Amino acid sequence: METELSRTLGIEHAIFGFTPFPAVAAALTRAGGFGVLGAVRYTAPDDLARDLDWMQEHTDGLPYGLDVVMPAKKAVEGVTEAEIEAMIPEEHRAFVRATLAKHGVPELAEGEASGWRITGWMEQVARSQLDVAFDYPIRLLANALGSPPPDVVDRAHEHGVLVAALAGSARHARHHADAGIDVVVAQGYEAGGHTGEIASMVLTPEVVDAVSPLPVLAAGGIGSGEQIAAGLALGAQGVWLGSIWLTTTEAELHSRALTAKLLAAGSGDTVRSRALTGKPARQLRTEWTDAWDDPAGPGPLPMPLQGLLVAEAVSRIQRYEVEPLLGTPVGQIVGRMNSERSVQQVVDELTRGFEKAVDRINRIAGRSTP
Repeated sequence: METELSRTLGIEHAIFGFTPFPAVAAALTRAGGFGVLGAVRYTAPDDLARDLDWMQEHTDGLPYGLDVVMPAKKAVEGVTEAEIEAMIPEEHRAFVRATLAKHGVPELAEGEASGWRITGWMEQVARSQLDVAFDYPIRLLANALGSPPPDVVDRAHEHGVLVAALAGSARHARHHADAGIDVVVAQGYEAGGHTGEIASMVLTPEVVDAVSPLPVLAAGGIGSGEQIAAGLALGAQGVWLGSIWLTTTEAELHSRALTAKLLAAGSGDTVRSRALTGKPARQLRTEWTDAWDDPAGPGPLPMPLQGLLVAEAVSRIQRYEVEPLLGTPVGQIVGRMNSERSVQQVVDELTRGFEKAVDRINRIAGRSTP
């Protein structure tokens, strides 16, 4: 499953995997793909350095990348996290308290800090992550929210690091190309996390045409080898997969209840909601997302206020596995995630499916396969 981009990066399969879990990223790299570690949850540079040290020890010298979150438009600038939190209206704080009380969610134990802080949405935090990351031989830097600032792109290129950015439309993709981005990830409506409104089958060829000859990765709704073949047939040079890794044995969800919900969910059990971060993000539909999307409620705040507002609440929901409220960002491909497998098993299944799809097309085209 080689393309020009996979050969440039020295990987066997053009499968790029975004994940917040170092063990998953390293396993994908060892399996011949390209693991991309999500940095947003690392609020302390030392924690990121610790996990990048671990990645170095467990990737056998093979390439991997890092994904940061630097908003293309700054919601707030030149203020501290405490000052940002002070902007959160009391009405919204009361709504969080009432929703948690309705479902009997316990408080965190005294002295137990929230383990889920979306401060990584703030540019200064992402920059501190980069100060750490460029001390490691990462081969790709991805940004989930538009093109990184020009100085970040220049800095990456000075370190020999390719820069990727996610795009939900051809217009966004052209902006990335103009900003000097090396790889565009065409993320369709079906994808988990922050996503636009154009489906992958339409979006991928539009982006390929818009930024040619830049390489494009297809993303959103991809979880089989046949779908990978479709993405490459549409002109992509690889695929960007995120949701499919959540139910792998290497994933560190630390919640059997959440894993069970993912395994049981169908492709119609997700929703694009601003409940988590303030920007539309596809996630499992829960009573938590329903509450925030209810017109009778106060509605979500803009990024990064919403993430700061709900940080402790999400930690409590996860800590006590409050099933009606328990969710996670995930794409519509969740309907295919119905068993726990290792990363290697997933990659093996993807490559087998890809080979079957290519053989099928060759037969349709009247070409025999070796």
